[in-house]
Amino acid sequence: MAQYRSYDDPEKYSPSEEVQKEPYTHQQYGEEPLNNPKGLSDPRDANHSLHRGLNARQVTMIAIGGAIGTGLIIGTGNALARSGPASIMISYSIVGLLCYTVMCALGEMATWLPAAGGFAAYATRFVDPALGFSLGYTYWFKYIIVTPNQLTAAALVIQYWCPPEQVNPGVFITVFLVAIVTINYLGIRFFGEIEFWLSSIKVLTILGLILLSLIIATGGVPGSPATGFKYYNNPGAFNTYKGDGATGRFTAFWYSFTNAVFAYLGTELVGVTVGEAENPRRNIPRAIKLTFWRILVFYIVLVFLLCMIVPYDSKLLVFATNASTSAAASPFVVAIQIAGIKTLPGFLNGCILIFVFSAANSDLYIASRTIHGLALKHQAPSFLAITDKRGVPYYSLGLSALIACIAYLNVAENAADVFGYFVNLVSIFGLLTWISILVSHVYFVKARKAQGVPEESLRYKSPFGLWGTYVALGFCCLIALTKNFAVFTYDEDYGNFDYKNFITGYLGIPLYLIMIFGYKFVKKTKGLKPHEADLFTGKDVIDADEQEWLEKERNEKASGANYWYRHTLGYLF
Repeated sequence: MAQYRSYDDPEKYSPSEEVQKEPYTHQQYGEEPLNNPKGLSDPRDANHSLHRGLNARQVTMIAIGGAIGTGLIIGTGNALARSGPASIMISYSIVGLLCYTVMCALGEMATWLPAAGGFAAYATRFVDPALGFSLGYTYWFKYIIVTPNQLTAAALVIQYWCPPEQVNPGVFITVFLVAIVTINYLGIRFFGEIEFWLSSIKVLTILGLILLSLIIATGGVPGSPATGFKYYNNPGAFNTYKGDGATGRFTAFWYSFTNAVFAYLGTELVGVTVGEAENPRRNIPRAIKLTFWRILVFYIVLVFLLCMIVPYDSKLLVFATNASTSAAASPFVVAIQIAGIKTLPGFLNGCILIFVFSAANSDLYIASRTIHGLALKHQAPSFLAITDKRGVPYYSLGLSALIACIAYLNVAENAADVFGYFVNLVSIFGLLTWISILVSHVYFVKARKAQGVPEESLRYKSPFGLWGTYVALGFCCLIALTKNFAVFTYDEDYGNFDYKNFITGYLGIPLYLIMIFGYKFVKKTKGLKPHEADLFTGKDVIDADEQEWLEKERNEKASGANYWYRHTLGYLF
């Protein structure tokens, strides 16, 4: 009889019939042996191991930081201008629920087996090594593209105060690149602390914008009347895009969906931190459960208030959507200008600079950990799996930082367009990541049932169950296939077919499929049946590690350590 721990009662065990299955072998999965074969942070392998240095508050704030970016405080302006207030309210609410479903599915797998390298390890173990290979590289591609994009955005934000005629943007790109490489190289504890405070500033900024928007909407600004819901009547709740009448309103509505997906992408990055989180079976579920409230407060409430204070046909908003990534591009600056408030745009630009810097810092971290996880499974050169005494995969970090130097492309104006098309790949890579996570969860649930693992043995279970995952998977696939529908409609610059945006918008899909089938062809791997999925290799290390953390927490509580923190800010974090 196999025994599984019941987390409802730490002393209770739930029996289940032991499943007879062949032991795991690397050849079965098309892999080469490695000291740490399954991508787990095993302290017994010091040369390839990540260190668990992220505590509860840091994991939570990194998760918050991943959910808050320039897509929220800048990208919402473009969505509002093209779609109207009702469209973006509906789309941001639905995509928020979709995002939460993905996070819950990820949480169920991550707490069963917190694996270094992120969710690619789950695709490898539960679905097919080919999917793990493709997912790992898809996610790495996303972050080696978005990191230089964030560095470029930081240089553009600086231009709000310092025009490029005075200082070449390449100088600021260099400063920010050196800074984020240094922070990542100094180890996970230093990185976690820096991200904690940067994400704290993000949270305070969003809360400040919510309060400011509420004051403007209710007429709290002297000389500015209350706006209420008047912009829903004039100019209206729905705008038109690429057409007139019902067709134009529908295309505008669907455009807002693709914009909302881009804003939410990055929330899943908490799944990559599981390999370096203290007691991940406690801290990861906490971070994921709080995702619902973050989405509700930071996205839904803020977008709801934005729609009350800025009309979608405002000339100032049109100017903002054509601006760069500085404060001039934010719809909240438009609201400030409409309300006649001075000095705040400069302050908000400083906050946006922190947003972008934090995003670049965490993006480089995710890129280095993703390629490190691939190297652990010999799906990347093995030297990339090597870590130093602080658990930093310095070769992976160096490679990712070197690729980030493509940010210098934007110093030359004639290369900016090419780089812009390159960045168009990011959203499709993000969607393919969500799809792969959901597919992995479907196979995980089936494998768990086939191998007799009871639900009571799970530290965290997705509240949406298997059917919720199926619905979210279908919706993600639909958005992925239609996200660039506008390329098929008439455009003044490109005519009836925008082939450049078509290529960059959909290139990720054939690339993703080529990597899957190419890996299967080369390695001769097969899809795993539920009873063949490897649910247990390395789990004993995680179980022992968890008991150490639980013992440490009991000792801290008994000694009264961190009492005031645990009973004040600890409730938030």
